[in-house]
Amino acid sequence: MFRQYAVLLARLVSIPLFLGVWQLVASLELVNPLLFPPPSVVIRAFWDYMTLGDGVADTGWSLGRVAIGYLSGAAVGITLGVLTGASPLLSGFLMPVFQLLRPIPPIAFVPIVIVWFGLTEFGKWFLVFWGVFFTVWLATHMGVQRVSLTLLRAAQSLGASRLQLLWSVQLPDALPVIFVGLRTALSIAFYTLVAAELAGAYAGIAYRLEVSQQNLQIGHMMAGLLVLGFMSTLSDRAFQGISRRVLHWTT
Repeated sequence: MFRQYAVLLARLVSIPLFLGVWQLVASLELVNPLLFPPPSVVIRAFWDYMTLGDGVADTGWSLGRVAIGYLSGAAVGITLGVLTGASPLLSGFLMPVFQLLRPIPPIAFVPIVIVWFGLTEFGKWFLVFWGVFFTVWLATHMGVQRVSLTLLRAAQSLGASRLQLLWSVQLPDALPVIFVGLRTALSIAFYTLVAAELAGAYAGIAYRLEVSQQNLQIGHMMAGLLVLGFMSTLSDRAFQGISRRVLHWTT
């Protein structure tokens, strides 16, 4: 019981203690306050950005890009992952290509995406899609391939067809692994969003970071980082809640 209270107390004091140390370091000017402003300045900049500035519009643009890129990348990744996981022939055909392309980071595509799509939204969606697709595809592929042989043999002994095996046995058994890939890809989508918006945008959280950097508004830059952190954290918590409902038999 004491350990549980200690853990709860540690969670409660973690962020206030971090902010207090940050405020103290900045107030004592142990570092340049212009380059490392105290949290009071950052919080004020955050409030101004979200209430008086373009914070709401930028958040909407960024969330829209993440949503479109993530959902399209996840949908294609799951579809191809199921196909390659269930079909050795298709896996042998596509695996070498995917393994060649998978290590290429999305940020490396920024120059060519600008050439292909200009500064349109398609380029930003493509970069997020690229970051999400391979993570989801690999998780789905591995999940389908690692289905319990006992379950497969039991279903086959009952006369299940190939499609019934895939839909009733392989997919449900692979879902926990697929959801791990989906959750990981959600974080990757936000990482890729920064590269996508820095590559050329007229609105968005990362775009505003670049504008603030050019004007040497470090407080506003840190406020933008806070917005990105909140967006990513809330999305992850929401996904965690959804996964618990969908995978209720694993909890």
